[in-house]
Amino acid sequence: QAAPVYLAETAPAKWRGAFTTGFQLFLGIGNLTANLTNYGAARIPRWGWRLSLGLAAAPASVILVGALLISDTPSSLLVRGREEQARAALRRVRGAKADVDAELEGVARAVEAARANEEGAYRRILWRQHRPHLVMAVAVPLLQQLTGVIVIAFFSPVLFQTAGFGSNASLMGAVILGAVNLGSTLVSIATVDRYGRRVLFLTGGLVMIACQVAVAWIMGSQIGRDGESAMARRYSVAVLALTCVFSAAFGWSWGPLTWVIPGEIFPVEIRSAGQGISVAVNLGATFVLTQTFLAMLCSFKYATFLYYAAWVAVMTAFVWAFLPETKGVPLEAMGAVWARHWYWRRFVQPPPAAKDAMLPEVLVN
Repeated sequence: QAAPVYLAETAPAKWRGAFTTGFQLFLGIGNLTANLTNYGAARIPRWGWRLSLGLAAAPASVILVGALLISDTPSSLLVRGREEQARAALRRVRGAKADVDAELEGVARAVEAARANEEGAYRRILWRQHRPHLVMAVAVPLLQQLTGVIVIAFFSPVLFQTAGFGSNASLMGAVILGAVNLGSTLVSIATVDRYGRRVLFLTGGLVMIACQVAVAWIMGSQIGRDGESAMARRYSVAVLALTCVFSAAFGWSWGPLTWVIPGEIFPVEIRSAGQGISVAVNLGATFVLTQTFLAMLCSFKYATFLYYAAWVAVMTAFVWAFLPETKGVPLEAMGAVWARHWYWRRFVQPPPAAKDAMLPEVLVN
């Protein structure tokens, strides 16, 4: 929950997408490392599973030590009235010779506007003016899980065994998927601040739909409705290739951007509540889907992938219609973006500070 917000609050506006996407990059590195560990540990009889579990203490130790070495964000420090510490923290991330006064003043205005309201963040997010933020806090993480990627990530060995691979080959397939996802996240880092969030969302969605429909067609024609038929080797390889392309499309779009968008759209007065809701929805959907996927696969069989393809079509249309472009927009000026959107402008009015000081830059972007 804290990492995407921390990255969004400390990154320069023009590179914020790349910095926040870095969160997904290192999730991908961790996923690939875990899959390699599982692949190696599976060859150790009796105690290999203990190795897989126990090595999780290593990254946890790095997180603990790292948290002691970084400073709080300027926004967080200003909320607690520590102006000089906020200035020092901003100068630390911008450089010792950087002129941080203008940026700090913009953050301070947003914090002062937040202090004018005495209600808590979770009550404020229910206000009419925060309707788009609440919708995105729920919809973006929920729709990400409904791509089906979490079940592909968790159950890829089962999926590949269904497609005809052996147990060890299925574990290696999971490793390949992790490597593909990692590479595509690097593509996202390089392009998210150049082409914008919407382009990556839309292209990724179209590719994922095509891949899932193709996998459903292959499995339906080769395994059949009863799921008892054997799949020819060339079709098994095709399923693996299509799953890799799907993973790549997810890796440059919904994977990293699900952390980027919630991290940057919330005003400071509801940022903690918005991010909390977003992460809770993400983890809750993960729990439900991982508990139901195997039963769904046994019942729906190849139609499972058509089910997820339909959801990807819905979410792609949702992004096209309701998610404005946020590339290069300072966090303190984000209200102006919603106020200019064809639908959300009926709920949102930009704060005076954003209108007067930041709107020209938003319009340029």
